[in-house]
Amino acid sequence: MAPRRATKIVATLGPASSDPALLEQMIRAGVNVVRLNFSHGKAQDHIDRAQMVREAAQRAGREVAIMADLQGPKIRVGKFADGKVMLEAGAKFTMDASRTELGDVNTVGLDYKALPREVKAGDTLLLNDGLIVIVVNAVVGGAIHTTVKLGGELSNNKGINKLGGGLTAPALTAKDMDDIRTAMAFKADYVAVSFPKNATDMEMARQLCTVAAADFNHRPGLIAKIERAEAIPKLLEILLASDGIMVARGDLAVEVGNAAVPALQKRMIKLAREHDKVVITATQMMESMITNPVPTRAEVSDVANAVLDGTDAVMLSAETAAGKYPLETVVEMAKICHAAEAHEIVKLDADFTGKTFGRIDQSIAMGALFTAYHLGAKAIVAMTDSGSTALWMSRHLIQIPIYALTPRVATQRRMALYRNVRPLLMDSSTDRDTALAQAEGHLKKRGIVQTGDVYAITCGEPMGAPGGTNMLKICQVE
Repeated sequence: MAPRRATKIVATLGPASSDPALLEQMIRAGVNVVRLNFSHGKAQDHIDRAQMVREAAQRAGREVAIMADLQGPKIRVGKFADGKVMLEAGAKFTMDASRTELGDVNTVGLDYKALPREVKAGDTLLLNDGLIVIVVNAVVGGAIHTTVKLGGELSNNKGINKLGGGLTAPALTAKDMDDIRTAMAFKADYVAVSFPKNATDMEMARQLCTVAAADFNHRPGLIAKIERAEAIPKLLEILLASDGIMVARGDLAVEVGNAAVPALQKRMIKLAREHDKVVITATQMMESMITNPVPTRAEVSDVANAVLDGTDAVMLSAETAAGKYPLETVVEMAKICHAAEAHEIVKLDADFTGKTFGRIDQSIAMGALFTAYHLGAKAIVAMTDSGSTALWMSRHLIQIPIYALTPRVATQRRMALYRNVRPLLMDSSTDRDTALAQAEGHLKKRGIVQTGDVYAITCGEPMGAPGGTNMLKICQVE
């Protein structure tokens, strides 16, 4: 079993990790959230994979969250007759929205037919995650005439970005709306929305999720993937309309430039924690492990720095979806997170200086953190129906583990993404004293506390009422 870790690991499911036994091993090694990438596969594929994830988690003895990652708009080139072409620097290259034939080294069609209306002479376009750079010379009808500035191999359906942003493709497509219905059918715990530009995009996604989930009595968390230049000025409004954000460093770096991303990453992590939202750091975290059994030192530093900044989770994409070493990658990432967390600087007193809390339940959560920290408690325990108390606690760096006891499986799964929170399922009595005794018994049975240990526990009266946390008790195990 992996050592206890505060930072969570999101792993993308794909051909390399679709064996049930391997997936179970990956969950045991430290995967907390499984990402289903809706850019690939059919609806039934995702339903089947979700079922496989639930079964593997059950065999591993823990619950993991499932995140459905929507494809978003396809701003891509069309297909080539030979599958790919080599573009040379200085060559002329045309992208034509009206072209129906397969492309060649001179011309290719466009999946995104509106592109000619959204670019002009002098604009810089980046293809294939910025590996190829072309400059627009002229737009004539549906044809964009360009000169290749930085050449390379361009294959079918590679993505197109505009330097500085400005493409107007809607965040939610007809396919995304169908995919939301599919995701709600298997009760995805989180839905990640690709390319949102503003709060309106996230509000629309929430409405679609609410309607689609109504028949299943379910409510997913919404993650906004920050990957457009236009999203940066609207970052706070997008954050407030979401349950969390993903620092999607691939497309974001293409649009704003690689050098701008590290500072943006730190800002996003800080902002999310300040506003009680979760944050996932993603893209190329362990990229070399797609083909190598060990990470580079730069990748180790990258993951560790995200951890030290306070990210809730670090994400693996192709590393676990298509790489040669999916299990080894999870093991290595867990080790890095654990080692980095040992050097976290706890600034709890400073966190609370000058702060006021308008809600009783939030005040109780903060009181539990403060008291447990200064007492040197063994654990902090939150008896929670909705998971809010555990979320508030998890926004502050503290090296005391937080155990969230809930009677709801959906809440348990959702809390799997919260930093430093270990969600456990427990039905409890409606009588407070009986419930507290049950909680301690649950902790002792799992070896979390033993005789003489001090722990802080929060709950609410009446028991089982969401948002009702109003009691903090300091206990010593007898």
